[in-house]
Amino acid sequence: MNFIARQPILTRRRDVFAYELLFRSGIQNSFDGVNLEHASASMLDTSFMIGLQKLTGGQRAFVNCPRDFLLNDYISLFPRDQVVVELLENIEPDAEVVDACLRLKRDGYLLALDDFVDTPDWAPLIEIADFIKVDFRLTNRIEQRALAARYKGNGIRMLAEKVETPEEFSEALEMGYSLFQGYFFCRPEIMQQRGIPASKLAYLDLLGAAMAAEFDMPALALKIKHEPSLTYKLLRYLNSAVFGLRTEIYSIPHALSMLGERELRKWIAVVSVGVMADGKSDELMTVPLVRGRFCELLAPLARMAAHSNDLFLLGLLSVMDAILDQPLAAILAELPVRNDVKEALLERPGQYKDVLDLAIAHERADWEAISLLAPRLGLEEDQIPEIYFSAVNWASALRRGAPISV
Repeated sequence: MNFIARQPILTRRRDVFAYELLFRSGIQNSFDGVNLEHASASMLDTSFMIGLQKLTGGQRAFVNCPRDFLLNDYISLFPRDQVVVELLENIEPDAEVVDACLRLKRDGYLLALDDFVDTPDWAPLIEIADFIKVDFRLTNRIEQRALAARYKGNGIRMLAEKVETPEEFSEALEMGYSLFQGYFFCRPEIMQQRGIPASKLAYLDLLGAAMAAEFDMPALALKIKHEPSLTYKLLRYLNSAVFGLRTEIYSIPHALSMLGERELRKWIAVVSVGVMADGKSDELMTVPLVRGRFCELLAPLARMAAHSNDLFLLGLLSVMDAILDQPLAAILAELPVRNDVKEALLERPGQYKDVLDLAIAHERADWEAISLLAPRLGLEEDQIPEIYFSAVNWASALRRGAPISV
């Protein structure tokens, strides 16, 4: 099975605008210019097989389009309202390429220029481009500002990519960029002497109760009693179409009898983290769901089946610092987290950390890291793509309230 990762592209309000699809063919670490077209064609086949809508949750997909892929008009196999044609920086913008792009534009496709470098050769494509992507790792602040000033507006949306910190996001925002790609939204915005908001403390306390070594139902019921909205939100969630349960759940003890302790712990954790993420980027809840499910599904293949629930929590908690804008060590001090989970979250070596690192590597299309981590976990690389697709689909279904497998 082919490897495809997706990376979110966010708006100024940190809402998801689109996903870029990043591809690796087979189990090789990279592909050179000779087989780049083959890689993109294979990606197209895989996208059709899986379903573009499932990969992107209904958002547009930015699809890398090398020269031969463009000239052979393969991209027209994608619906025009679902993709953005992304021209790689190593394409020579000659007459054939310009003509192919003009045809796509006439057919209603959107066009993006990737890793943009401002040279006269690109002028014909700049005139018809809808997006210009500027790599914030390969350009300096002077170049970034100059490009935004020159091209924003006039039908072009400036996209800052590889934006990795909240500070870089703020700078790009001020420069006039309107779209942003990178994992800045997974980083905390920590301010001195700012504690966790009182509105979120009850949910952090509930999360701790769900993770306690002994599942104390009376203590849990008491915590919920002090915050009635907890009961309402959890029961509404458990009675939604997500679970497809035939019997309506009317109380937490009833949920325990229907789902069992393990699953109830899991869903209390999901609801708690989801509520605490309210007001943040929507993607900040999708990311831990995908990571958690990925780690959980990986467990039996890595001979860690008995720890699948812990691995789910590991992925779910991996962005708690960004959700609460607090140092992760301080948050973990308030939670009864298993030592293996805590050590992994604090980036200390071990098998749990390898599982989380593998989830993050796939998320970020770090194929080289996957090749290093898979054998350490006793995995065959070709087992990984199906797990990733399943985790993405599961998280997407959960967010939109569709039936899922618990």
